[in-house]
Amino acid sequence: MGPLPTPYLHPDQGSAERVRPGAGERRFIARTQAAGLGGQLLRDEPLSRHCSYRLGGPVDLYVSVTKEEDLIAWVRQAQTLGYPWRVLGGGTNILVADVGVRGLVIENRCRGHQLREEQTLSVSAGVSFAGLARRMARDGYQGLEWASGIPGTLGGAVVNNAGAYGGSVADVLRRVRLLEVEGTIKGREATAAELGFGYRTSLLKTRRAGVVLSAEFAVGRQDPKILSARVERLDEHRRRTQPREPSAGSVFKNPPGDYAGRLIEAAGLKGERLGGAQISALHANYFINAHQATALEVAQLIQRARDAVWQKFRARLDLEIELIGEWDESIRLALVN
Repeated sequence: MGPLPTPYLHPDQGSAERVRPGAGERRFIARTQAAGLGGQLLRDEPLSRHCSYRLGGPVDLYVSVTKEEDLIAWVRQAQTLGYPWRVLGGGTNILVADVGVRGLVIENRCRGHQLREEQTLSVSAGVSFAGLARRMARDGYQGLEWASGIPGTLGGAVVNNAGAYGGSVADVLRRVRLLEVEGTIKGREATAAELGFGYRTSLLKTRRAGVVLSAEFAVGRQDPKILSARVERLDEHRRRTQPREPSAGSVFKNPPGDYAGRLIEAAGLKGERLGGAQISALHANYFINAHQATALEVAQLIQRARDAVWQKFRARLDLEIELIGEWDESIRLALVN
């Protein structure tokens, strides 16, 4: 059975006023300074600077790393001290609360890739997934052309089993290197079969048991002109059907046998606007930041679309994007149940 219709959210249902953390944060900062960890630690860094929606509040502590050993060190330090943390890639596929995020955000900018034996591509998790797909096509390696327009980094693509135009990560992934964070923090390899891939999900998303460090993909040789032409056709399709305004990509997963965008459009909400947030007039499963939108306005619009589709078609729409930060529990329940 699908979700019951819920009352629309009101502005006073947003997150509580942000309060400065206390001794726990000071202790964490002191320990990291003493350990000499790589990267500049910033306080109250606006996440609107680091996410594709260009909205959302600050995070208590923020650090950007370019070396894998620094990423591991920050995760280990936070985990050991019991300080809340999360890794951020390209900042896509997320909606950050207006009041912001508690704890530490580690931006993974570890980048690099290499070909092994012509058929295996090894890639660091901080690499742009779309950029990687385009480079491979240009160099005559097929298998990732479908990803040439997917925003974000490789790590997020693996966690979410990103896909488009009939392709997905699960189709071409061979194995990943993970930093396990349940119990003892340690690195290990996992095959694609171990990751429990499903439609836009994996065990890495549902269990949050590890951080992707790198991944290996199966690729094959093909004429670069053929691959580049394929990428250009996909680019042209995206230009015609997807908005350029700030967004998080597709907001909802497609329900079985249908498309979320079609259902929202059929419910009469294509182009609908609420404050600075809008359901795109190009693609109804894209909710854009049309003009200085707040995260709450986007959330209200998402709820309106979800309820309208349920009321008209009795079709349940589940979020593909993730709410992160200090959201009021009533908002989470309205959008994810």
